[in-house]
Amino acid sequence: MYAQSRHIAKAQIMRTAFSQNLRFLCAEAPSIAQICREIGLNRQQFNRYLSGAGLPSAHNLRRIARHFDVGEADLFTDPDRFAAARHPTTVPKLPAPLWHIGAGFADQARPLRRFLGTYHGYFCTPTWPGQVLRSLIHLKEVDGYVVSHTFERAHASDGSIRQRSTYLGLVAERGGRLCLTERPRNTVGALSETILMPEHPHQISYLQGLVLGVSAGANRRPFSTRTVWVRLEEKRTAREALADVGALPKDSPRLDPKVRRLLGDELPLSLTLDAYPPS
Repeated sequence: MYAQSRHIAKAQIMRTAFSQNLRFLCAEAPSIAQICREIGLNRQQFNRYLSGAGLPSAHNLRRIARHFDVGEADLFTDPDRFAAARHPTTVPKLPAPLWHIGAGFADQARPLRRFLGTYHGYFCTPTWPGQVLRSLIHLKEVDGYVVSHTFERAHASDGSIRQRSTYLGLVAERGGRLCLTERPRNTVGALSETILMPEHPHQISYLQGLVLGVSAGANRRPFSTRTVWVRLEEKRTAREALADVGALPKDSPRLDPKVRRLLGDELPLSLTLDAYPPS
């Protein structure tokens, strides 16, 4: 009887801690309904978790923890310690010339949490006429910022072009759009700008938008073109995802038909700089 009572008391403590911590995480969201849609949980069931009337299954617990970017065990810790550990971090002090720009990317982890993860990005460039370049992008949170790592790998069969580029960037959410600014890790190359939006407000498997960059060809032509990001399943390894990076013919069976449709048939808009060779 004593052991049973202890078990009941422990379960009640867990439900109370979980419900309080979950309410703390939900406090900054526009609505509980939106959270349920983003996680993919039933609103009535989610309300039971919030009220302490029940605990989620292992599967739902993982989905909740992943959505809020917290450890599963952390959701059952003491509510005061849980809240104290998640107070907003101090924004690192930036030099005065960078303050206006840098501040726009601070504290973006929460609004962009559902977009964190790995994607294949698709776009056409003047460097690869008639083909689609597939890159690998990873978005992660670092000290309240959302950081991007982009990898581009492609080479022509005749050896005339060999493209290997790595970019680091910062992402901000503005009006439901993802705004990404990147620069190459080496000293060669230009900054690139990308603005993306989900195909539908509550569907983030496909993101579409525009990218402004500089081609990898010898003339380094500025260009703008459509881009599509496709979210990758978590079970795929980084090595598998990177192996798929490269240039694909537009009619390749390896190219997702939906990506082909979203990219459209328009050629990249670019400037002809033949009269102005790079210095």
